Amino acid sequence: MALIPFDDRDGWIWWDGAMVPWRDAKLHVLSHGLHYASGVFEGERCYAGNIFKLREHTERLIQSGRILGFEIPYTAEEIDAACIEVVRRNGLTDAYIRPIAWRGSEQLAVSAQQTTIHLAIATWGWPNLFGDNRMKGVRLGMAKWKRPAPDTAPTASKAAGLYMIGTLSKHAAEAEGFDDAMMLDYKGDVAEATGANAFFVFDGEVHTPTPACFLDGITRRTVMRLAKNRQMKVVERTIKVEELPRATEVFLAGTAAEVTPVRAIGEHSYTPGAITETLLADYEALVRMSPDEVAKRAA
Repeated sequence: MALIPFDDRDGWIWWDGAMVPWRDAKLHVLSHGLHYASGVFEGERCYAGNIFKLREHTERLIQSGRILGFEIPYTAEEIDAACIEVVRRNGLTDAYIRPIAWRGSEQLAVSAQQTTIHLAIATWGWPNLFGDNRMKGVRLGMAKWKRPAPDTAPTASKAAGLYMIGTLSKHAAEAEGFDDAMMLDYKGDVAEATGANAFFVFDGEVHTPTPACFLDGITRRTVMRLAKNRQMKVVERTIKVEELPRATEVFLAGTAAEVTPVRAIGEHSYTPGAITETLLADYEALVRMSPDEVAKRAA
């Protein structure tokens, strides 16, 4: 199936307060965000016309910009409204939404204090990240690249530059026939997949790595709450690579991946079981509730 280029589509993109025809949403090649990765973004999903946990995503976007040293020139309310409007303008009800903020082209050097901060929001129909592989479970290779220490990179932000090693790791895994890669942290402990958090079932308990040097995902926190609502024990801790063979179930959680079972990590095989299936079903039910219903569940 031929890919539809992202620069040649019908539709609208919200750009600095205005709706711009999709094909006209272009920036200069000397934009600072392109050369120095001075950009932050979000990944959101709209289900049945409602953007799941929109305000949480918007607040994280704003905070990510602050971690990178810039202020996005829009309020959370304005960003929320823009996300809702761009979905509506494109005639979508189930969609992926991508807000991105970056430094402009006024300066091109490491120092860029005088650059304008831009914000754009695009949306398109995008099924689960892993497509048809998802329900049978995906296979992960082991990445050679590691998540950096929190004192070497802005790991608490959803910064564009942090995804470079994710791309390298995923490409290497795909070349070996895997769907994605499991990444370790700078200490050599289990971290996450290239774009989703990881969960493991040990002795009937749900375990997940402590996000000390990678993003504490919104979907991750949602799944943890769903597990606790089911009276499952949830443990955040350091997970050693040597423990991988002992897990009985493994799954990923993220906006693009949603809840996705894992059937292999390297040479280790897993069978999606009752815990994965329960949390997957609970997540799919939750995201299709109205925002008011979701808020009541979280209370």
